[in-house]
Amino acid sequence: MVPEGYTVNASFQAQQAYASAASPLRTSRSAEYQAFSEIIRRLGRVSDADATRFAEVASAIHDNRALWTILASDVASTDNALPDTLRAQIFYLAEFTDTHSRKVLRGEESVQALIDINTAVMRGLAAGVVKSTDTEGAV
Repeated sequence: MVPEGYTVNASFQAQQAYASAASPLRTSRSAEYQAFSEIIRRLGRVSDADATRFAEVASAIHDNRALWTILASDVASTDNALPDTLRAQIFYLAEFTDTHSRKVLRGEESVQALIDINTAVMRGLAAGVVKSTDTEGAV
């Protein structure tokens, strides 16, 4: 729809085409925060699940393990700019998450430890997201 008094030209059409696609910029931290948020929500939904909901539990556990596998791979890279100590801690948490996930799937443990770890990581990411918006201007 062309506003009254305007002519249709290439510039106006381009502006209209891209106007609806505009969205806030996301940093890698805010994307990670969103991923953890979704996983925590799913793990919370299955935290009291019984054996009849095993497929739902397994799916949430699988996605959590996939997220941690990506993080472990990232911090294992020599190109990763995080401090070595933090990289080692994240790698350890990925290993713990993998081991604990197997125990959850066998019915030996609950998902609460996974929720707690993910929540702690989200808190760290949130602090970084706030800090990066102060210095970078957009999240």
